[in-house]
Amino acid sequence: MHGHRPRTPEADRSRRWFMNKALLAGGVAAVATMTGCSSDASATATATASSSSGAPNGAPSGGPGGGMPTGAMPSGGPGGGGNGMGPGQSEVKYTDFKGVSTDGKITDGLYSIHSTDVSTDGIVKAAQAFLDGLSAKERKSCTFDVDNDEWLAWSNVDGYQRKGVRMGDITATKRNLGYALLGAALSADGLTQTRNIMKLNAFLGDYSGGNRETLTEGAYFFTFMGTPSTTEPWGFQYEGHHVAINYFVLGDQVVMTPTFMGSEPTSATYKGEKITLFKTETKAGLTLLRSLTAAQRAKVISSTKKSGDDMKAGAGQDNAKLAYQGLVAKDFTSAQRQHLLDLVRVYVGNMNDGHAEVKMSEVEDHLDATYFYWMGETKDSSAFYYRVHSPVVLVEYDAQSPLAYGTKGGMGGPNGTPTQQHIHTIIRTPNGGDYGVDLLKLHLENDH
Repeated sequence: MHGHRPRTPEADRSRRWFMNKALLAGGVAAVATMTGCSSDASATATATASSSSGAPNGAPSGGPGGGMPTGAMPSGGPGGGGNGMGPGQSEVKYTDFKGVSTDGKITDGLYSIHSTDVSTDGIVKAAQAFLDGLSAKERKSCTFDVDNDEWLAWSNVDGYQRKGVRMGDITATKRNLGYALLGAALSADGLTQTRNIMKLNAFLGDYSGGNRETLTEGAYFFTFMGTPSTTEPWGFQYEGHHVAINYFVLGDQVVMTPTFMGSEPTSATYKGEKITLFKTETKAGLTLLRSLTAAQRAKVISSTKKSGDDMKAGAGQDNAKLAYQGLVAKDFTSAQRQHLLDLVRVYVGNMNDGHAEVKMSEVEDHLDATYFYWMGETKDSSAFYYRVHSPVVLVEYDAQSPLAYGTKGGMGGPNGTPTQQHIHTIIRTPNGGDYGVDLLKLHLENDH
């Protein structure tokens, strides 16, 4: 057992209270000034909710760029099902986890314990170095058992009350050890994207004059489940506003799902650096769609309109039931199949290169049973939603309504116009694979 105590009923109530207030206020209307919950955080976490009638969904109006009033920021996404509002909306405990399925029934036999011949030694060493660099108090605050509910307690909300070690509360030397762990676990592109999301989070805080505790580069947290090992199961979670990386390790096998990445805005200049995010994800989706025939597109595109939030499998949706929609790739041409694989690779490729190839082999094995689905228009600049869904991978891309950046289309909700300046993405492993749950079960059944 690890030194960290299980989440208390009081902490559970605090999280549920915050999320329920957000939902009652219409999703967008939750305005938080909550800090992180690292043991070293000095500020007291508080939250308020508003239901002003001055904007759609009760969202407050005014402030820079037509966004929130100075000193306040939205703590959520446009109202909807799986937008990343997180636990408290439909919280699942670890023991109740099933995973995303098409009908509530999990397909067995999809995953196995085997050697990938891709070493995890570097990841283990980097994780241990980070933990060794922490104080005893910091280390206790971020370590949990390998099957702890904390795996599922991530959120996209900026003001959501988090556990773990907050990057802004530790020294630069310790932060660099944390970034070294991310560098070992992620690809170069994955690390760059993660860091850029953090930078644009800080940009949003500067732009709005909003919550400086959460809209900053420092408001991201590490937690560790289990003890870093080359033989025993363990993992880590890195999360904050618009980033949630869940990374499970068993021997030389890695599961890096669910991984949520998003941003608002997706393009801005921060400290003299021009940052543009999700261009590759946008282009890859359009490339696949445009490779289809007119008859195929008619089956893929359900509507040329989309709402402000169409994501189905965000935070808090760990047991989501999501039927296949669109067109299955069984009858795709070889070129179309390659475009589909290229699209999935964009998301899988945030993981370090060797383990990304292992996952892509798994995806390719189920390519004939992979569906592609689309909502929205199809121009380069269009706001659209697409989904790739098979027994072993689920990818969602959703251009959403603006919450706090810019004025076009208002504040989101039913009257807000979605835009590529606010994008949410997620990749999951359906049928019990998220968080490495299926692998852990197999490990405990067969090896212990």
